[in-house]
Amino acid sequence: MSVPVTIRVQSIDFNIAAEIAALTKHSNDIGAVVSFSGICRAGQGDDAISAMTLEHYPGMVEAEIARHVEQAVSRWPLNGVTVIHRYGRVVPGDNIVLVLTASAHREAAFQAAEFLMDYLKTNAPFWKAEERLGGSTTQTKWVDAQAHDDEATARWKKP
Repeated sequence: MSVPVTIRVQSIDFNIAAEIAALTKHSNDIGAVVSFSGICRAGQGDDAISAMTLEHYPGMVEAEIARHVEQAVSRWPLNGVTVIHRYGRVVPGDNIVLVLTASAHREAAFQAAEFLMDYLKTNAPFWKAEERLGGSTTQTKWVDAQAHDDEATARWKKP
């Protein structure tokens, strides 16, 4: 059996409920769908984000996501996977990423979704610049990788 996989990198928003419906539409053996949606957050105080711009290499990012989806499908008994990642300018409250994993049982769906998000956070070739309001000017800063994200990814490495 081949697992249905959808991977999209797009500038436009997505509808989570519609994506879940599309993933489960032609399957009666799905007992669990886990969804993770990443949303642009503002933060607080003087360090608040007013917007974020995400850039990517078309083609390369889809291939990298597909590589990690293949790993998830080989590690867990999945019945379907959807990964959608936005690029361009987003503001607080906007959707950025959606990961859906479907399986007969919840444990596999949860683990696969967490695995995919950890790898997307550290390995997908996206670059993020945050715009912050600093007094009367807007400051733009490229976001560096975070050690805690690398640590989360490291736990999935096979011994």
